[in-house]
Amino acid sequence: MKFKNIPVLSFIEDLYNKPISPERFKTYISKLQGGTKGDLDLPIGGFNPMAKEHVLQKIRELKNINAEELIEEVTKNLNTKYENQNSEVINIVLNLADDLKGGWTNQYTTDFDSKFKLNALVTRNFCTPYFWTSENYNAASIKQRTLEYVYRTIYWLNHSKIRTLEDYVNQEIFVKQQTTSVIQIHKDKKYDFIKVFYQKNKEQDDYSILFNFFYGDHASASLNYPLYGIKDVNGFEYTEMLANKVKTNI
Repeated sequence: MKFKNIPVLSFIEDLYNKPISPERFKTYISKLQGGTKGDLDLPIGGFNPMAKEHVLQKIRELKNINAEELIEEVTKNLNTKYENQNSEVINIVLNLADDLKGGWTNQYTTDFDSKFKLNALVTRNFCTPYFWTSENYNAASIKQRTLEYVYRTIYWLNHSKIRTLEDYVNQEIFVKQQTTSVIQIHKDKKYDFIKVFYQKNKEQDDYSILFNFFYGDHASASLNYPLYGIKDVNGFEYTEMLANKVKTNI
């Protein structure tokens, strides 16, 4: 298996330097789909084609810290580790989603989709680490985020398509184990409610339950989704705790 970084920031910067217009949108769609309508030639769906000046500034921030060169470093290390597994080539494409001023993007649903709805990407040998306009970037965060998304892709390549809450949790446990040397446990958090909720619902595949488990009542309420009482500890924090338990028992 080989990992390859596909640079896109210069193209996106040039795109955002053009006036907001139908022509700019057409240029974006052409790059996204290639020559076939409805296809996925380059996975840049996280970028808002009609983004405003603040997103262009974040693109420049990413370029200034050499984000894509940092991703290239990650790919070299991964290739050393996985080069003898098979002949697959996974193309890594950085995406930047606007969670500050973009009507194009809902942070919660976009984050969920970027982590769990991977079939269309994996079948085309793509991996898309997502970053946010609200974030401050540094070398460590670029590398860490890239690794997390790579290991989600690896999980999908080696397992059946995830369906149930238990499948989703197992994916995130795997990601934490592969990418985090020291897993932080929030000792001030109470896990009792979410533990019971998980045990009761781990065979469920209802989207509202999956979403609420990972993002909590606040996120669900903002989208008028059903609420299930996930407040103090969310599913990502719970999987961190489970990952630590598995790690310490190995």
